[in-house]
Amino acid sequence: MPDALAARRLARRSRARALTSAALVGVFCFCAGLPGVAYAAGAAANTPTVSTEANAKGAHPTVPVPQTPAPPRAALPGFNPPPGTTASGPMRLQPAHMPFYVATRGTTTLYVLGTLHVGDPADYPAAQPFRPPILGALAASPTLALELSPDELLVSQDDVSKYGVCRRDCLLGLLPDPLWRKLAFRLRGNPAALDEIKKTRPWLASLLVETYDSLSAGLQTEYGTEAQLQNVYLRTRGKIVGLETLPQQMRAFTGLSLAQQREMLAQDLVQTPAQNVEDVRTLHRLWRVGDADAIAAWEAAKTEKLARDKRVSDSIDDRIVYACNRRFVSRMLLIAAPNKPVFVAIGALHLGGRKGVLQLLRQHGFVVEAG
Repeated sequence: MPDALAARRLARRSRARALTSAALVGVFCFCAGLPGVAYAAGAAANTPTVSTEANAKGAHPTVPVPQTPAPPRAALPGFNPPPGTTASGPMRLQPAHMPFYVATRGTTTLYVLGTLHVGDPADYPAAQPFRPPILGALAASPTLALELSPDELLVSQDDVSKYGVCRRDCLLGLLPDPLWRKLAFRLRGNPAALDEIKKTRPWLASLLVETYDSLSAGLQTEYGTEAQLQNVYLRTRGKIVGLETLPQQMRAFTGLSLAQQREMLAQDLVQTPAQNVEDVRTLHRLWRVGDADAIAAWEAAKTEKLARDKRVSDSIDDRIVYACNRRFVSRMLLIAAPNKPVFVAIGALHLGGRKGVLQLLRQHGFVVEAG
């Protein structure tokens, strides 16, 4: 897809509005944010560079962290305090208080971090990108588990194009006329994007619409949590695994019925772009506070408000979010072992609520506490 469509995607959907998350996911998962689908749907132009030499040697690719924070794409009141001084002296930026939990069952420990697939430079101060408990957990863990392994993330854009893009215009024939006219009106100021989106299937069109709106929030994929974690982790350790495979993530979208895909897109067009941008900022703000259940409650209320057909909307959540949560936990249990902690980093919209990852871990006998 051309650069005009390469909107870095956000953390979105998570549902994801969780997708990632997000695009920020609904932002987001999409699976909060599906990092694979999310990044590939909109991040071709801004995906962090990868060390091909390391990859050729069989090591996991390194995602460089910019040493100088890039300026935000748009003003984010409250999110981008400029480095400087105060009346009492130099300001010291603090890392975001992102959702972080410790799950224990006997001598088995899982450290669970809720991520956003995009972020702001101020979220990760250069001197200390994560707060001490998170850095300590990383140092103690022989394994870092992400939604997708870095190797699969590299090829995710190809699969998004393969399954989400048609050889010729197909979207018009897959949407009822009122929904198409609403989409065309939304993109009336971006004829290049409208021309390209005609070649997508409704589920990918939904992710792209979310991406366009999310860009205005000024968040960047190079400051997504996963990229920052890998840079810290790979300096001292090595094993990074995926909780899902790329085909599993892709099937979450390609297996949606036409009614479900239409519902996804319709929800993205309920609000104005400005309202969607404000939702992105709200999610980012909640993530910085770090309460997974508060994030889940906000997302549930948002989905309730936007749903056009509640039955269909609920079925989408079950397929894209809750089924994903169950797969995540099953994989965690397979790789967990006594006295060998695993550090798990997944979209923040997957953690909280009665069907979230934290509750599923409790059902498997884990004691879960905020870290």
